[in-house]
Amino acid sequence: MQNKHTQKVRRMVIVAMFAAMAYVAMLAIHIKVSFLTMDVKDAVITLCGLYFGPVSALTISVLVPLLELITVSDTGFYGLIMNILGSISFSVTASLIYRWKKSFLGAIMALVSAACAMTGVMLLANLLITPYYMGVSAEAVRGLIPTLLLPFNLLKALINVGVVLLLYKQLSRALRRAGVLAGSAASSAPCNGVHACRLRSVLVAVSAVTLIAVSLLLIFLVLGGSFDLGAK
Repeated sequence: MQNKHTQKVRRMVIVAMFAAMAYVAMLAIHIKVSFLTMDVKDAVITLCGLYFGPVSALTISVLVPLLELITVSDTGFYGLIMNILGSISFSVTASLIYRWKKSFLGAIMALVSAACAMTGVMLLANLLITPYYMGVSAEAVRGLIPTLLLPFNLLKALINVGVVLLLYKQLSRALRRAGVLAGSAASSAPCNGVHACRLRSVLVAVSAVTLIAVSLLLIFLVLGGSFDLGAK
């Protein structure tokens, strides 16, 4: 009984740490494209969801935007709503699918589905909410879909996918050593031999870095993004 209680407390502390890391990620790195902002907090939230389930992802998806609203945000409740929708659509989708199929293929399916869900939800949210925030017509916002909204949201999702792929294995090992993942996500993607595991890890890392690099290049060169460090 005591061990279960200790495990639960330890897990709550780890989830709180993920929330703090997501907040710091939001503060530290963000890219401005027109009136849109891209950061990698959704990757941190998704990692927590993959390890500890969709409820954890949902909780952090609401908590971090609320903290952002009362500390550094300059977009008010519009930014709050859009941040919550984006984080939930990405992280909860990924963690739900991965919970159903905990394997390497399941992880890829989860992240691809999360990227599609986030892109679709944010396009719909922009059509329904942005006209009121910017004081423009829905038709004007609709005209931004092919040139700004679709590519931005898709590239944002792909960057977060790349970050998740890049960090998942390393964080898994650290959490297993801490005894937090015992009996859960500790052995979700077995390989046929040590060399096969190492090769897959290298391929995943290379693919993740390539995905992030290409997405960032497109954001800067095609969408005219500006990279900022520090608080908003």
